[in-house]
Amino acid sequence: MIALEGDFAYNFILGVMSAVNPCGFVLLPTYLMYYLGMELQPSATRATTLRRGLMVGSAVSSGFVGLFLIVGIITQSFTTAVRDNSKYLAFVVGLGLVAMGLLMLTGRKPRIAQPQVSLQRERTVRNMFLFGIAYAVASIGCTIGFVTSAVFGSVGRHGFVSGVFSIVLYGLGMASLVIALTVALAFAQVGIVQVLKKSLRFFDRISALFVLLTGLYLTWYWYGAITDRGSDGVIRRVDSLQSSVVNFLNDLGAVTLGLVFAAVILLALWFIRRPTQQRS
Repeated sequence: MIALEGDFAYNFILGVMSAVNPCGFVLLPTYLMYYLGMELQPSATRATTLRRGLMVGSAVSSGFVGLFLIVGIITQSFTTAVRDNSKYLAFVVGLGLVAMGLLMLTGRKPRIAQPQVSLQRERTVRNMFLFGIAYAVASIGCTIGFVTSAVFGSVGRHGFVSGVFSIVLYGLGMASLVIALTVALAFAQVGIVQVLKKSLRFFDRISALFVLLTGLYLTWYWYGAITDRGSDGVIRRVDSLQSSVVNFLNDLGAVTLGLVFAAVILLALWFIRRPTQQRS
């Protein structure tokens, strides 16, 4: 019989923390705002909204975790090169978000930012998967060291099966947080739509502003890393907020977080699978 060894709770928490890491922290609220802009459809049923919420959250998580798995495997052999060059890729992501935000503010919509993509399953999954990859690229510089040493290192310390289990738990930690937040927003969407449906024409501009500010922050953050400028007041304030969120999640612990995330996701699945007449 194969024995499982390792600090699995820590690996799950590490996955949760990867979604709120210092480098990519600002992308999480931007993603939620971006998702809300895509989904503001007063005519959509709650079951449809929840189904799309699960799908979109899973797609973003898959892009994020998938890229980290690939980079983590590569990093086992090229640790220094990956760590030293990730900041340049993250800087490019920041510039890309600035360009996308500016286009959205002018009323032009890049294909990935078009709200109507939520009506087409294939395009939604592809666009949100790409968002997850961008999220991961922006985050790699702050988290790849932990992933390589704690998660992938578990393969060497505890054996292949335990190592794979650690990697799975890391992925579940990140995915659970993102999917649970997306589903929670989907649950709240009916009330949000009632408040915002008279001002939907302004919501695209609000989403664009979030994307633009996120791009400016990431560009400034990684420009400082590239030039060794160090942090400033803005970065320190965001880092302070990020630290507060991390401490709150860490205090809750892996078991509590896992139960909360599972309850939100299972509730959404139950609601979706209920007969139509019971949902009305």
